[in-house]
Amino acid sequence: MGNNGFVTDSDTERELRAWQTAREMPIDTEKLRQQYKNRQNNAQGQHFEREILAGCRMYQQHGIAAIDKTPEPFRVSKKSQNGIFTGRFSTPAQPDFQGTLHGGRSIVFEAKRTSKDRITRNVLTDTQMDVLEKHNRLGALCGVCVNIQDDFFFIPWNVWRDMKEMYGRQYLKAEDIKGYKVRFDGAVHFLDKLIKEVIYRKKANVGKSDMIFENILNDIEGATFYENIHQREDNRR
Repeated sequence: MGNNGFVTDSDTERELRAWQTAREMPIDTEKLRQQYKNRQNNAQGQHFEREILAGCRMYQQHGIAAIDKTPEPFRVSKKSQNGIFTGRFSTPAQPDFQGTLHGGRSIVFEAKRTSKDRITRNVLTDTQMDVLEKHNRLGALCGVCVNIQDDFFFIPWNVWRDMKEMYGRQYLKAEDIKGYKVRFDGAVHFLDKLIKEVIYRKKANVGKSDMIFENILNDIEGATFYENIHQREDNRR
């Protein structure tokens, strides 16, 4: 028979034994340190993604691109009455961001950060690299948006893919990729350099849409993302 919710002596003794056993177990300081590091890295990674999303909103508001965070496929295996559920990722993770650029070209890229002075090629999974390569072959703009300590970069996929051949090693430091450094003002301006390249390549034969594109870029570069937003809000009032 059930105990109708009452705590019995056997319940108390069982909890006491479990508590005593837990107290007698040695503390695994290395495990605790790793758990703390994992939580810290996860929080910093999420913060970096929010900074990229701020850039995505900026480009969308200027009509440059519509880019979204790729949802991670998750299958629920159990759901309790209090709303808490457990589950697992159903497929290997896809690249972090996908969308469409002004003019119709697709963009697919991964986001990675490190607090160290270098970032290694193998921070991308084989699945992520396979997907980037597949989209790259079909003509999409592909790359890796990187945060190394306090600096931000957008590295074209072919540079990341061929890292060993180009740099002689499977990792990159900030000084190796300074040509791919992008501006940061609370939002990561990961597309600005690429927009400039498109404009400069077409400078000899600038069409109407390219002139609009150049004016948009000048507007973005003339003030920070947040200053632009506040200015537009003031103009509406």
